[in-house]
Amino acid sequence: MFRRLLLSLATVMLLCSPAAAAEKFVVAGDCNFPPFEYLNDKKEPIGYSMDYITEVAKRAGFEVELRNVAWDGIFAGLAAGNYDILASTTTITPERQKTFDFSTPYYGLTQAVIMPKGKTIKSLAELKGKTVGSQIGITGVFVLRKANVGAIIREYDDVGLAIADLAAGRIDAVICDDPVAKYYANKRKDFEGKLNVAYQTGDKEYVGFCLKKGRKDLLDRINKAVEEIKKDGTEAKMMEKWMGSSK
Repeated sequence: MFRRLLLSLATVMLLCSPAAAAEKFVVAGDCNFPPFEYLNDKKEPIGYSMDYITEVAKRAGFEVELRNVAWDGIFAGLAAGNYDILASTTTITPERQKTFDFSTPYYGLTQAVIMPKGKTIKSLAELKGKTVGSQIGITGVFVLRKANVGAIIREYDDVGLAIADLAAGRIDAVICDDPVAKYYANKRKDFEGKLNVAYQTGDKEYVGFCLKKGRKDLLDRINKAVEEIKKDGTEAKMMEKWMGSSK
Protein backbone atom coordinates (compact mmCIF):
# COMPACT_ATOMS: atom_id res chain seq x y z
CA MET A 1 0.00 0.00 0.00
CA PHE A 2 2.80 2.41 0.98
CA ARG A 3 4.66 1.56 -2.23
CA ARG A 4 1.56 2.30 -4.31
CA LEU A 5 1.17 5.63 -2.54
CA LEU A 6 4.78 6.57 -3.31
CA LEU A 7 4.30 5.64 -6.97
CA SER A 8 1.13 7.74 -7.17
CA LEU A 9 2.88 10.73 -5.59
CA ALA A 10 5.81 10.36 -7.98
CA THR A 11 3.42 10.30 -10.94
CA VAL A 12 1.66 13.45 -9.75
CA MET A 13 4.99 15.24 -9.22
CA LEU A 14 6.14 14.23 -12.72
CA LEU A 15 2.96 15.50 -14.35
CA CYS A 16 3.16 18.78 -12.47
CA SER A 17 6.86 19.38 -13.07
CA PRO A 18 8.08 22.00 -15.59
CA ALA A 19 9.48 19.23 -17.78
CA ALA A 20 5.96 17.86 -18.25
CA ALA A 21 4.55 21.23 -19.33
CA ALA A 22 3.71 21.62 -22.99
CA GLU A 23 6.49 23.04 -25.17
CA LYS A 24 5.85 26.58 -26.37
CA PHE A 25 7.58 28.30 -29.25
CA VAL A 26 7.35 31.99 -30.13
CA VAL A 27 6.19 32.67 -33.68
CA ALA A 28 6.89 36.06 -35.28
CA GLY A 29 5.03 37.58 -38.21
CA ASP A 30 4.84 41.06 -39.70
CA CYS A 31 1.08 41.49 -39.33
CA ASN A 32 0.66 44.03 -42.14
CA PHE A 33 0.39 41.48 -44.92
CA PRO A 34 -3.23 40.34 -45.36
CA PRO A 35 -4.51 37.73 -46.01
CA PHE A 36 -1.39 35.91 -44.77
CA GLU A 37 -0.82 37.68 -41.46
CA TYR A 38 -2.56 40.72 -40.03
CA LEU A 39 -4.29 41.93 -36.86
CA ASN A 40 -8.00 41.58 -36.13
CA ASP A 41 -10.09 44.16 -34.25
CA LYS A 42 -8.67 42.82 -30.97
CA LYS A 43 -5.09 43.30 -32.23
CA GLU A 44 -4.59 39.53 -32.41
CA PRO A 45 -2.52 38.00 -35.24
CA ILE A 46 -4.72 36.17 -37.75
CA GLY A 47 -4.49 35.02 -41.37
CA TYR A 48 -3.45 32.08 -43.50
CA SER A 49 0.09 31.81 -42.11
CA MET A 50 -1.13 32.08 -38.52
CA ASP A 51 -3.81 29.43 -39.01
CA TYR A 52 -1.27 27.18 -40.70
CA ILE A 53 1.42 27.39 -38.00
CA THR A 54 -1.23 26.91 -35.29
CA GLU A 55 -2.39 23.72 -37.03
CA VAL A 56 1.23 22.60 -37.40
CA ALA A 57 1.79 23.13 -33.67
CA LYS A 58 -1.29 21.10 -32.77
CA ARG A 59 -0.10 18.15 -34.84
CA ALA A 60 3.55 18.44 -33.79
CA GLY A 61 2.69 18.53 -30.08
CA PHE A 62 3.68 22.04 -29.08
CA GLU A 63 2.03 25.39 -28.40
CA VAL A 64 2.71 28.71 -30.10
CA GLU A 65 2.75 32.32 -28.96
CA LEU A 66 1.99 34.54 -31.96
CA ARG A 67 3.74 37.92 -32.04
CA ASN A 68 3.47 40.91 -34.36
CA VAL A 69 7.03 41.91 -35.31
CA ALA A 70 8.04 44.59 -37.85
CA TRP A 71 9.57 43.16 -41.03
CA ASP A 72 12.56 45.50 -40.83
CA GLY A 73 14.81 43.56 -38.46
CA ILE A 74 12.69 40.40 -38.27
CA PHE A 75 15.56 38.18 -39.49
CA ALA A 76 17.99 39.74 -37.02
CA GLY A 77 15.54 38.96 -34.23
CA LEU A 78 15.32 35.32 -35.33
CA ALA A 79 19.12 35.04 -35.45
CA ALA A 80 19.34 36.54 -31.95
CA GLY A 81 16.86 34.00 -30.57
CA ASN A 82 14.11 36.52 -29.77
CA TYR A 83 11.62 34.08 -31.31
CA ASP A 84 11.75 30.56 -32.68
CA ILE A 85 9.81 30.56 -35.96
CA LEU A 86 8.97 33.10 -38.65
CA ALA A 87 5.47 32.74 -40.09
CA SER A 88 5.65 35.88 -42.19
CA THR A 89 5.11 34.93 -45.86
CA THR A 90 8.86 34.42 -46.09
CA THR A 91 9.94 33.51 -49.62
CA ILE A 92 12.50 30.72 -49.76
CA THR A 93 15.55 32.11 -51.56
CA PRO A 94 19.13 30.78 -51.92
CA GLU A 95 20.45 33.87 -50.14
CA ARG A 96 18.20 33.36 -47.11
CA GLN A 97 18.95 29.62 -47.04
CA LYS A 98 22.61 30.40 -46.42
CA THR A 99 21.69 31.79 -43.01
CA PHE A 100 18.37 30.16 -42.08
CA ASP A 101 16.50 26.90 -42.50
CA PHE A 102 13.09 26.69 -44.15
CA SER A 103 10.24 24.25 -43.84
CA THR A 104 8.51 22.51 -46.71
CA PRO A 105 6.70 25.29 -48.61
CA TYR A 106 3.17 26.06 -47.44
CA TYR A 107 2.16 28.40 -50.28
CA GLY A 108 3.18 29.31 -53.83
CA LEU A 109 2.70 32.79 -55.26
CA THR A 110 3.77 35.29 -57.92
CA GLN A 111 4.52 39.01 -57.80
CA ALA A 112 1.73 41.40 -58.79
CA VAL A 113 1.61 45.06 -59.75
CA ILE A 114 -1.27 47.19 -58.44
CA MET A 115 -2.20 50.34 -60.33
CA PRO A 116 -5.11 52.80 -60.36
CA LYS A 117 -8.42 51.37 -61.59
CA GLY A 118 -8.48 50.89 -65.36
CA LYS A 119 -4.70 50.83 -65.87
CA THR A 120 -2.91 47.64 -66.93
CA ILE A 121 0.54 46.73 -68.22
CA LYS A 122 1.81 43.74 -70.19
CA SER A 123 5.30 43.59 -68.67
CA LEU A 124 7.46 45.14 -65.95
CA ALA A 125 9.23 47.09 -68.70
CA GLU A 126 6.19 49.40 -68.87
CA LEU A 127 7.08 50.66 -65.38
CA LYS A 128 10.08 52.55 -66.79
CA GLY A 129 10.20 56.03 -65.29
CA LYS A 130 7.27 55.32 -62.95
CA THR A 131 7.46 55.46 -59.16
CA VAL A 132 6.70 52.01 -57.77
CA GLY A 133 6.16 51.43 -54.06
CA SER A 134 6.76 48.27 -52.05
CA GLN A 135 7.71 47.11 -48.58
CA ILE A 136 11.33 47.23 -47.45
CA GLY A 137 13.21 44.01 -48.18
CA ILE A 138 10.42 41.92 -49.74
CA THR A 139 10.85 39.94 -52.93
CA GLY A 140 8.75 42.39 -54.95
CA VAL A 141 11.62 44.87 -54.56
CA PHE A 142 14.17 42.20 -55.52
CA VAL A 143 12.20 41.23 -58.64
CA LEU A 144 11.86 44.82 -59.81
CA ARG A 145 15.55 45.56 -59.23
CA LYS A 146 16.57 42.40 -61.08
CA ALA A 147 14.32 43.36 -64.02
CA ASN A 148 16.26 46.65 -64.21
CA VAL A 149 13.50 48.40 -66.18
CA GLY A 150 14.27 51.91 -64.97
CA ALA A 151 11.48 52.17 -62.41
CA ILE A 152 11.90 54.48 -59.42
CA ILE A 153 11.51 52.23 -56.36
CA ARG A 154 10.16 53.71 -53.15
CA GLU A 155 10.31 51.41 -50.12
CA TYR A 156 7.91 51.66 -47.16
CA ASP A 157 7.84 50.17 -43.67
CA ASP A 158 4.75 48.18 -44.65
CA VAL A 159 2.97 47.50 -47.92
CA GLY A 160 -0.28 49.08 -46.71
CA LEU A 161 1.42 52.51 -46.56
CA ALA A 162 2.59 52.09 -50.16
CA ILE A 163 -0.91 51.19 -51.30
CA ALA A 164 -2.39 54.17 -49.45
CA ASP A 165 0.03 56.44 -51.34
CA LEU A 166 -0.99 54.77 -54.60
CA ALA A 167 -4.68 55.33 -53.89
CA ALA A 168 -3.92 58.99 -53.09
CA GLY A 169 -2.06 59.43 -56.39
CA ARG A 170 1.37 59.99 -54.85
CA ILE A 171 2.98 57.02 -56.64
CA ASP A 172 2.20 55.15 -59.87
CA ALA A 173 2.15 51.50 -58.80
CA VAL A 174 2.87 48.99 -56.03
CA ILE A 175 4.50 45.57 -56.39
CA CYS A 176 3.90 42.78 -53.83
CA ASP A 177 2.78 39.15 -53.49
CA ASP A 178 -0.29 38.44 -55.63
CA PRO A 179 -2.68 37.39 -52.78
CA VAL A 180 -1.80 40.60 -50.93
CA ALA A 181 -2.35 42.68 -54.07
CA LYS A 182 -5.74 41.06 -54.65
CA TYR A 183 -6.76 41.57 -51.03
CA TYR A 184 -6.06 45.30 -51.11
CA ALA A 185 -7.49 45.84 -54.60
CA ASN A 186 -10.64 43.75 -54.20
CA LYS A 187 -11.49 43.39 -50.50
CA ARG A 188 -10.49 46.58 -48.73
CA LYS A 189 -13.51 48.90 -48.53
CA ASP A 190 -11.32 52.02 -48.27
CA PHE A 191 -9.78 51.26 -51.68
CA GLU A 192 -12.97 50.06 -53.35
CA GLY A 193 -13.18 51.20 -56.98
CA LYS A 194 -9.74 52.84 -56.86
CA LEU A 195 -7.27 50.04 -57.61
CA ASN A 196 -6.81 46.90 -59.68
CA VAL A 197 -4.19 44.21 -60.21
CA ALA A 198 -2.57 45.42 -63.43
CA TYR A 199 -0.03 42.63 -63.97
CA GLN A 200 1.27 39.35 -62.53
CA THR A 201 4.68 37.86 -63.16
CA GLY A 202 4.92 34.27 -64.33
CA ASP A 203 7.69 33.19 -61.98
CA LYS A 204 6.48 31.19 -58.99
CA GLU A 205 7.86 31.76 -55.50
CA TYR A 206 7.37 29.53 -52.49
CA VAL A 207 7.07 30.58 -48.86
CA GLY A 208 8.00 28.52 -45.83
CA PHE A 209 8.34 28.74 -42.07
CA CYS A 210 11.81 30.04 -41.24
CA LEU A 211 14.06 28.87 -38.38
CA LYS A 212 17.52 29.62 -37.10
CA LYS A 213 20.00 27.03 -38.37
CA GLY A 214 20.73 24.12 -36.07
CA ARG A 215 17.15 23.40 -34.95
CA LYS A 216 16.78 20.24 -37.01
CA ASP A 217 14.50 18.45 -34.54
CA LEU A 218 11.97 21.29 -34.58
CA LEU A 219 12.25 21.64 -38.36
CA ASP A 220 11.61 17.91 -38.85
CA ARG A 221 8.51 18.07 -36.67
CA ILE A 222 7.19 21.08 -38.58
CA ASN A 223 7.83 19.40 -41.94
CA LYS A 224 6.06 16.23 -40.88
CA ALA A 225 3.01 18.25 -39.83
CA VAL A 226 3.04 20.30 -43.06
CA GLU A 227 3.04 17.11 -45.13
CA GLU A 228 0.07 15.77 -43.15
CA ILE A 229 -1.83 19.04 -43.61
CA LYS A 230 -1.27 18.90 -47.36
CA LYS A 231 -2.27 15.27 -47.70
CA ASP A 232 -5.51 15.28 -45.67
CA GLY A 233 -7.03 18.34 -47.36
CA THR A 234 -6.63 20.76 -44.45
CA GLU A 235 -4.35 23.01 -46.50
CA ALA A 236 -6.94 23.27 -49.27
CA LYS A 237 -9.59 24.27 -46.72
CA MET A 238 -7.34 27.00 -45.29
CA MET A 239 -6.63 28.31 -48.79
CA GLU A 240 -10.36 28.45 -49.48
CA LYS A 241 -10.96 30.30 -46.21
CA TRP A 242 -8.26 32.95 -46.63
CA MET A 243 -7.62 33.15 -50.39
CA GLY A 244 -11.05 32.27 -51.73
CA SER A 245 -9.57 29.41 -53.73
CA SER A 246 -7.64 26.21 -53.07
CA LYS A 247 -5.77 26.66 -56.40
